[in-house]
Amino acid sequence: MSVRERKERERAERERLIVATARELAEQQGWDAVTTRRLAERIEYSQPVLYSHFRGKREIIGAVALQGAAELAADIRAATAAADGPRARVTALARAYLGFAAGHPAVYDAMFQLDGGLAFAREDTPEPLKDAFAALQETLRESAGAGVDPGLFTELFWAALHGLATLTRAGRLPPEDTERRTALLVDRLAVL
Repeated sequence: MSVRERKERERAERERLIVATARELAEQQGWDAVTTRRLAERIEYSQPVLYSHFRGKREIIGAVALQGAAELAADIRAATAAADGPRARVTALARAYLGFAAGHPAVYDAMFQLDGGLAFAREDTPEPLKDAFAALQETLRESAGAGVDPGLFTELFWAALHGLATLTRAGRLPPEDTERRTALLVDRLAVL
């Protein structure tokens, strides 16, 4: 291994450590607790080292969001692959999405609530975000119904899931009714 390759590997490892530490701190104490000073202390590097990887907290949030999008896509694909039949696949997708949002609230916030400097629904949208949408659309395409644009249907279904996730987490919807809401969403929106 050349010196250049070793330095690149070390740099990538530091970057992964920064993102993992930011994510861990955010999940434990919220995003307000994530500062470059606290991250530098936790990872035992100086603040200038952090700034050599990320220009600030916004870029760190963006990196966590991209990581989360990749995980969400994988969760959705795993859940839908294990389901038998179109209705079961859509239900599995909804459960996986809502489960991810509930299980990783700080990551979910980084993806959809906070400004990580990421573009959505544009040409310059980062690939992990496009892939997360594609994971939704792969299953929802067959549920859109005749004459309905699958992309628009996916956006609508995603918006409904996001609303359920956000309102449940905020205490506006009782969590004990999540399964009933999921069934109603699938019954009313998905043409199966």
